Amino acid sequence: MKRNLLIAAALALFATTAAVAQTVDVKANVPFTFTINRATLPAGEYSLKSMDEQGTALAIRNLNSRTANLVLSSSCRSPKSAGQTRLLFHRYGDHYFLSQIWMEGSDVGRELRPSAEEKEVAKDFSMQQVVLVAAKR
Repeated sequence: MKRNLLIAAALALFATTAAVAQTVDVKANVPFTFTINRATLPAGEYSLKSMDEQGTALAIRNLNSRTANLVLSSSCRSPKSAGQTRLLFHRYGDHYFLSQIWMEGSDVGRELRPSAEEKEVAKDFSMQQVVLVAAKR
C-alpha cells in the first residue's frame, strides 16, 4: 500500500513537472536591432528554439545570416494563457532587449535575465514594453 502511494506521488510529480516545462519553437520577424546577454543582433528573421526538454537553453538563430546565439532562460507564469505566440522586449530609448517568450495557449513562458548592459541603460531611460507576434513552427 505504501509503495503504491509512493509510486502514485512520484507519477503525479513527474506529470506536474512535464506540464510546467514549456518548450519554444517559434519564428519571428524582428524589425529592430536588439540585445540578448552580451550580443547585439540585427533586425531580421529569427528562429527561437528550445535546446533541452525543460526549455531552459534557447537557440536564437538569425535566418538571414545563419548565425546563432545560445541563452539560458527561466520559467515564468501568467494568470491566464497567452492568446498569441509572442516575444516581449524591453525598450529603453532606442535600445531593445529580449525579455520573454510566450507560446499561444500556455500560461507558462520563458524569461531571460536582464543583462548588465540592460541594467546600465535602464538607469538613463524609462522602460517600455514592445510585443511582437511570432509564429509557432
